[in-house]
Amino acid sequence: MKITAQQVNELRKLTGAGMMDCKKALVETEGDMEKAIDVLRKKGQKVAAKRADRDAAEGVVLAKVSDDKTFAAAIMINCETDFVAKNADFIAYVQSVLDLAVASKAKDADTLKALKLNDFSVEETITNQTGVIGEKIQLGNYKVVEAAQAFAYIHPGNRIASIAGFNKTGDVDQAGKDVVMQIAAMSPIALNKEAVSEETIAREIEIGKDQARQEGKPEAMLEKIAMGKLNKFFKENTLLNQAFIKDGKTNVQQYLQSVDKELTVTAFHRLALA
Repeated sequence: MKITAQQVNELRKLTGAGMMDCKKALVETEGDMEKAIDVLRKKGQKVAAKRADRDAAEGVVLAKVSDDKTFAAAIMINCETDFVAKNADFIAYVQSVLDLAVASKAKDADTLKALKLNDFSVEETITNQTGVIGEKIQLGNYKVVEAAQAFAYIHPGNRIASIAGFNKTGDVDQAGKDVVMQIAAMSPIALNKEAVSEETIAREIEIGKDQARQEGKPEAMLEKIAMGKLNKFFKENTLLNQAFIKDGKTNVQQYLQSVDKELTVTAFHRLALA
């Protein structure tokens, strides 16, 4: 199978690994991006825990909380070029769709597409934008949280946004802001280790064993070593167990408990352009 330069560059962007390492991994996996990531990790490459199902390259990502603070939504509308993504009119259009979604508390993308915006459905306005701009425009993603209190964050540049729900109201505004910024910066894959899929756990154990085996560790020790690596994976990639970005000596759960012993995050989402 012929591996293209575009595939190699895509894998490099996902992992940060060298060009030749990426090409070899893609050849070995016959172009399967996700399997190639695992091959690089098994060979000890320092690659991010990103998957191949990453989001499209260009567009606008925004997030907003409802007036009653119980609902938050994050939206991604994709386009083909950075030029369009930075256009004030296009950003305003995405904002208008998000405003409508939050005001209506649209719970999913299909509901959002059916809402009326200036006498047209949102889906129709996206098609209209394609005609006006001359690029393919599409709803790339739409996520919501409903909670006792919700928070949202948009990273400058409109390429990353995060939303989170908390189990309590009250004096938790600073904690909410801190957590959505944590989510944007650290890209957790799950709330806690219990929320990590069995498939992901099995993959991490397999990778941990292969890494230890290649380091020459005894076969009888591989399981124990892999479990140690899995615990490190949980610590680095689950929100409540991650080191708090404002104080590396405590994790997010400990930080929340310092604000209120019963305070926790009930749900979160992060949307990001590649």
